[in-house]
Amino acid sequence: MTSVRDRARGCLLGLAAGDALGAPAENLAPEEIAARWGVLTEIERGGTDDTEYTIFAATVLLRHGHALTSEDVARAWREEIVARLDGPMRGAGFSELGTVEALRRGLRPPLTGRWHAHGWSDGLAMRAAPYGIFAAGDPDEAARLAETDGRVSHTGEGIFGGRAVAAAVAVAMTGASPAEVAAAALRAVPEDSWTARSLRAALDVAARTPRPLLGRALHDAVVMAHYPWTDLAPEAVALAFAAYTAGGGEVEASVVIAANLGRDADTTAAVAGALAGAGRGEAAVPARWAERIGPVAGRCLPVVAGRDVRDVADEIVKGM
Repeated sequence: MTSVRDRARGCLLGLAAGDALGAPAENLAPEEIAARWGVLTEIERGGTDDTEYTIFAATVLLRHGHALTSEDVARAWREEIVARLDGPMRGAGFSELGTVEALRRGLRPPLTGRWHAHGWSDGLAMRAAPYGIFAAGDPDEAARLAETDGRVSHTGEGIFGGRAVAAAVAVAMTGASPAEVAAAALRAVPEDSWTARSLRAALDVAARTPRPLLGRALHDAVVMAHYPWTDLAPEAVALAFAAYTAGGGEVEASVVIAANLGRDADTTAAVAGALAGAGRGEAAVPARWAERIGPVAGRCLPVVAGRDVRDVADEIVKGM
């Protein structure tokens, strides 16, 4: 029987492995990835901001638990991110850069997530997994906690993406099937939202499309090809869940499929890895990947430098 600790470690290891595997494929199309690697299966370098923000979110969550408020999160951003900046912020997405500037201007949530123009980004979805671990078996609470965090940096569809991931991880932590996990994600967001429509479309494509054709079929179904940036939460979350279900909930299959879809590949593969790792546990993460996951460097968030996702997972389980 897979323990809660094993699932928590699997979740964050899967996330970190997906972040690292998908990093070099970010902003590419499936055809470009195929031309360069054939199939991208091996980690070439360390992860990106996805893993560091996940550790940061977990750290703030553990200070406050279920009593977490958006002001608690904003205070942590001000004291541990904004106050430590010496010059421009490195390695962050548009929503994070916008949030930092909003906080510098003295704004408070939810205005901090509404002031900038990137509240729909996948920056909350990429860091939402700890809420699902902490509220394992309670997708409503996991989604609520993720939204509490998200009000600091996001609005609308960006918050929906985080709610979907957190709720899904909470259900995956019980060992539920990929279909049940995906259903939990859909229940966590408004039925008529862009996020829900993209999720339904992507899951439908994943269920009926042979794997060699999956990348192009998913791009045709949910990718906003005319938009210059790839960090749209409805798109990234939909691609991640499609990869997870197409991979049958297996960690390696889910992460490899996600990374090879391109677009915001580090985030897409990180979310797919978190879902699969929560469902299958630490031992299901390929050893050759797990060996490459060490303490984070803190390139984007110096405050988390030296933290290891395994230790963070253990801390979340102790704090439950």
